[in-house]
Amino acid sequence: MKIVFFATPDFAVPALESLINSKHSVVSVVTNTDKEQGRGKKIAFSPIKEFALKNNLNVLQPESFKDPIFIEQLKQLDADIFIVVAFKILPKEVYSIPKHGSFNLHGSLLPKYRGAAPIQWALINGDTKTGLTTFFLKEKVDTGNMILKEEVNIEPADDFGSLHDKMSSVGARLILNSLDLIESVRVQQYEQDDSIATPAPKITKEICKIDWNKDAIDIHNLVRGVSPYPGAFFEHNNKIFKIFKTKVIENKNLAIGEILTTKNEIFIGCNNSTLQILLIQPEGRKRMNADEFLRGYKF
Repeated sequence: MKIVFFATPDFAVPALESLINSKHSVVSVVTNTDKEQGRGKKIAFSPIKEFALKNNLNVLQPESFKDPIFIEQLKQLDADIFIVVAFKILPKEVYSIPKHGSFNLHGSLLPKYRGAAPIQWALINGDTKTGLTTFFLKEKVDTGNMILKEEVNIEPADDFGSLHDKMSSVGARLILNSLDLIESVRVQQYEQDDSIATPAPKITKEICKIDWNKDAIDIHNLVRGVSPYPGAFFEHNNKIFKIFKTKVIENKNLAIGEILTTKNEIFIGCNNSTLQILLIQPEGRKRMNADEFLRGYKF
């Protein structure tokens, strides 16, 4: 099948790689426009654009998805299907172009965790299982008819970084399996039950701020859900400290927000039990473990 692939982040790279190594043909890649980064304002390509160029794929970067010129470019490609992974919302004028329609790979077991950050919220909520879903696009975001699902276990040691990588590999396989079903005309579509849908909104700075009045396990899960990026944080003496790895300790009787340090350990009191800080980043410095931090810092 001839495919146009819509994506931007590194989460989608394994899927694109699996497609170009398959029997299918990727006729173009659509990704975000280039951005300036850093003080030098150097132009930075998206991970998908970098991968696409290395593999000699055609790349489109429209300013607007409703631009008539862009829409005509898509029609000229004469693709059989559009595939979308971790991308912006497409208008109907775009996703309805190919004869087999367009489908999306979503990082949850829909209708659970509809929204921009499904992987993060599964961790923040302390889930032990998540998964991926392929579904056909329709106007209302993340509500289209489902094609395939695959569960993924969340291990106690998983954070956003490790779960992201694990799920991106599973997602690549799920996309190929979905394509095979669509091509063979054996695909069955399953409607989502809107009554059990849950949201997964974008991760904001406010969500990342630690509230020590919460239970230690809830703070621990927040840290997991936003590590290694953007990182959970707290303020102390007008400085910001980001936390990337923690451990729940049951037998430390500390007041809420109270900080206890030993020669090489950091403990902070929560609503019930205590959180041990294992990986920390002081404002303006690199990440370091507790032992390294305590050689040069004191609370």
